[in-house]
Amino acid sequence: MIKLKVFQSRQFAKAVKKLHSNQKSDLDKAVQLLMKDPLIGDRKASDLTEVRVYKFKIVNQLNLFAYIYEDEVFTLTLLAIGSH
Repeated sequence: MIKLKVFQSRQFAKAVKKLHSNQKSDLDKAVQLLMKDPLIGDRKASDLTEVRVYKFKIVNQLNLFAYIYEDEVFTLTLLAIGSH
């Protein structure tokens, strides 16, 4: 298994700070899934082709996770999180 470097955008970090502990645990599970298989998210179209979006639930509410995966340098950049 290849180790990924995971980075957070400032917007993502601010959104995470506002989450409760039970919400953060659901988010951590989603991040772990992305680290295992970064290509599970849907690729965006047009100008945002490098951005992928992964849908997951936080306490039974559907959320979207925007991220960029760079295969050449094995980095995962967490861009944003928000409810659907």
